[in-house]
Amino acid sequence: MIHGGRPLQGEIRASGSKNAVLPMIAAALLTEEEVVLENVPSIRDVDVMLEIAGQIGAEVSRLGDRVTIRGANLTDAPLPAELCERVRTSVLFVAPLLHRLGRAKLHPPGGDGIGRRRLDTHFYGLRQLGATVDEVEFEFKAEERLEGAMIFFDEASVTATEHILMAAAVAKGTTTILNAASEPHVMDMAKLLIAMGAQIEGLYTNTLTITGVERLHGATHRVVSDHIEVASYLALAAATGGGITIHDTVRGHYWMMNRVFERFGLELDIKSDRIVLPAGQTPRIQPDAGGAVPQVDDGPWPQFPTDMMSPLLVLATQSEGTVLFFEKMFEGRMYFVDPLVQMGANAIICDPHRVIITGRSALRGQTVRSPDIRAGMAMIIAALCATRRPCIVQNAEIVDRGYENVEEKLRALGADIVREAD
Repeated sequence: MIHGGRPLQGEIRASGSKNAVLPMIAAALLTEEEVVLENVPSIRDVDVMLEIAGQIGAEVSRLGDRVTIRGANLTDAPLPAELCERVRTSVLFVAPLLHRLGRAKLHPPGGDGIGRRRLDTHFYGLRQLGATVDEVEFEFKAEERLEGAMIFFDEASVTATEHILMAAAVAKGTTTILNAASEPHVMDMAKLLIAMGAQIEGLYTNTLTITGVERLHGATHRVVSDHIEVASYLALAAATGGGITIHDTVRGHYWMMNRVFERFGLELDIKSDRIVLPAGQTPRIQPDAGGAVPQVDDGPWPQFPTDMMSPLLVLATQSEGTVLFFEKMFEGRMYFVDPLVQMGANAIICDPHRVIITGRSALRGQTVRSPDIRAGMAMIIAALCATRRPCIVQNAEIVDRGYENVEEKLRALGADIVREAD
C-alpha cells in the first residue's frame, strides 16, 4: 500500500546484479572446488537458484551478501520441476552437469510472462559443441568431452551466451561465438569464469573466443552492481519530481541510459562510482529534429535495455510532451499499460509492441497487480506518483525476485509504503 504524490529524495547503494549472479551460481558447479560470490543481492531468484544447486548435491552457505558454493558431490537427479518453473536461468545448470556428469535432465524453465522466450539458441549452441539434446523430454547428454566449434547465434541471447560460455570453457579446443551478447552482466559472468581459470578473449565485444581447459578451479568474485535497478530508481526519482544519488555504480554502464534521460529533458551527473540525478528538474520530452515525436526503443547491448521499458514508460506519463515506446523484443511487455490507463495515464496502445504516451498525466490511486518483475517496479513508481487515494500493488512479491529490500530503499527516499499480508 502506497500513499504517493510526494517527491522522493536521498541516497541509496546499488545492489549486486540479479542478471549476473544467477548464471554465476550455475557456473560455480563447473568445478569441484569452492566458489565464493560477494555482493550477492537478497532476492527470490537467487534463493531459487541456490536451492536448485543444493538439490543436485552442492553445498551452499550464505552469510550476509557472501555466498559460498562447493559442488564436489553433484548428483544426476532431475532438477525439480517446481523450482525450474520459477526461474528462467534454471536452464543454465545443463552445461555444468554435462561437464561434470555427462548428462542432465530438467523441467522447461519458467520466468516472467512477457512473451515467447526462445530456447532454440541454447539447443543450437550445445549441439554445435557435440551435446545430444532431446527437446521433448528436456534431456541432455555428452558421451565424451564437448568440442569447440564456430557458433553464430541468430539472436544475441543473453542466457544462451552465458550458457555456451560455460560449456565452451571446459570443451576441447577453441570455440568462437559470433553475435554474442555483451551486456554488463554477461561480461561479469565471463570474468568469474576467467577467475576460475577459463581462457576467454573478446570481452565487451560481440565476438567471444574461448580456448577450452580440462578443469576449472575455485575463485572469489564480487558481483557487479545492477544497472537495471539503478536506472529504475533514477526513473522513480525523476517521475516523482525528486532527486537521488546512487552509489557503487560503474560509469560505462550508463551511456545509452543517459541519452534516453536526455530525451526526457533530464540531466544526470555520472561519476566513476556514483550517479546523481539533481532535484528540481521537470521532465520534458525533447522532440526529434523538425518537431517529430521521439521514439524510445530497446535492443541488445549497448542499445536501451528491454528491462527498462516499463519504468521509463511511467516516467513518460509524468513528462510534458509525447513519446513513442517501441518494445521490439517481447510481445507481452506492454500488457501492463492498461492499469496505467485506469490510473489516468494518457496512453494509446497501438499494438503489442508500441505505445504512445502524452504527459503530464495526474495519476490517481487504484488497486493494480504486478504481472512481472519490471512491470511490478513500474507499478510501484506509478503508485508513488498517484494522488487522491492510496494505491495498492498486488502480487508485489514478484518484485522481490529482482529488487533487493525495495521497501527499505524507498522509505530511505521518503516513500510512504507498507507491505501487507495477503
